[in-house]
Amino acid sequence: MASALEGQTCQLTSTDSGPETMLTVTDLVKHFPVHKGVISRVVGQVHAVDGISFSVCCGETFGLVGESGCGKSTTGRLILRLIEPTSGQIVFNGQDILALKGEGLRRIRREMQIVFQDPMASLNPRMSVGQLISEPLQVHGLISNRDEQIERVAELMRVVGLRPDRMTNHPHEFSGGERQRVGIARALTVDPKLLILDEPVSALDVSVRSQIINLLEDLQDRLSLSYLFIAHDMSVVRHISDRVGVLYLGKLVEVATKTELFDTPLHPYTRALLEAVPIPDPTKRRKRALLEGDVPSPIDPPSGCRFHTRCPIAEPDCSVTEPQLCNIDGEHWVACTVVSRDARS
Repeated sequence: MASALEGQTCQLTSTDSGPETMLTVTDLVKHFPVHKGVISRVVGQVHAVDGISFSVCCGETFGLVGESGCGKSTTGRLILRLIEPTSGQIVFNGQDILALKGEGLRRIRREMQIVFQDPMASLNPRMSVGQLISEPLQVHGLISNRDEQIERVAELMRVVGLRPDRMTNHPHEFSGGERQRVGIARALTVDPKLLILDEPVSALDVSVRSQIINLLEDLQDRLSLSYLFIAHDMSVVRHISDRVGVLYLGKLVEVATKTELFDTPLHPYTRALLEAVPIPDPTKRRKRALLEGDVPSPIDPPSGCRFHTRCPIAEPDCSVTEPQLCNIDGEHWVACTVVSRDARS
């Protein structure tokens, strides 16, 4: 999969060169109001997502990583318009998603589906697996014949590695990994082009994670799918992604190909994330970059660079000037004034 995209340039916005761009996100912002008091007056804003831009090409997996609370899941929900953005632009296959309403939005949602983190919480326990998987067919009016629905559900269950004779069972009768396969089958029901995978393996046992990752890779090859893979586990992202964006407190701090990011991380936050990944060889040791302090509150983010309060290479100007993503080497972008200056010198 990665070899098919070899040589591509990092696309933060739409471009005419390289692989065809399926999804383009530009200056996406989401602020949640903070209410207080009996009259519920607004006393602040949670800066969940604060002006991020990236793109996903046809057939690729774009990984979005960062600590809990950095805005990863919010970004996925904004793209699907499960929540409405404060500002920005989302273009999917040439269509401005934020300009769509009613039937137009319903049609575009057939081409974009999401697989949630917790399969038990995302599956209605009162519905059988067959009902859960066939529900999108009814919502979008794709198949009205009951026999055709059953046939389609059986086909999808086989595709994700489940026995069709279990379609009358309910979610609690399946294991965690099997429930996630049900969630994947339900997402595939309407033949989407893009899957937003919101930490699809983080709630699963380690022994099951590799099975789901292998299934996702197999489905991508067979069905020509594109993935936005949201995760905090860097080892999983390294295995499945083609390109990776690193989020910190609602801001993208680095975007690069998988090889560039893991072999030559530039932003100090990215380096800290990678150095925190355990090494499976007990004979090897490495120096870890310990970050000082806690993650600042998204209600009152730091001025300038949001990482400067914990950054080991911060300079006085970092608390004043907000860095923008700067192209370092064709496919590698970083938002750090110190790294950008050193790269130019």
